[in-house]
Amino acid sequence: MDKKLEQFFFAALGGALAVKDKLEANSDEIKAWREKSEEHAQSFFDEMAKRGEKEKDQFKDMLKDIVKEVVAELNLATRDDLKKLKKELGKKGDS
Repeated sequence: MDKKLEQFFFAALGGALAVKDKLEANSDEIKAWREKSEEHAQSFFDEMAKRGEKEKDQFKDMLKDIVKEVVAELNLATRDDLKKLKKELGKKGDS
């Protein structure tokens, strides 16, 4: 459990540092675009937004996988497990 939380922490930290690095690297690009037309700048920001959305989705998927692993390690009941149990209890109550 501690290892999964540690992995999640380092993944979040790595993501934050990657964003910081990208912003620093892209600041020169942003300045160059600003010197050009507003249309080019808008196109650049649209591309950055798409890239950000893609990164967000990848991070979200990774986080879901980590949570699923933690739930499995802790042997917690899932929604499906509870539904099965409810059906079983309903059948036993009818008998």
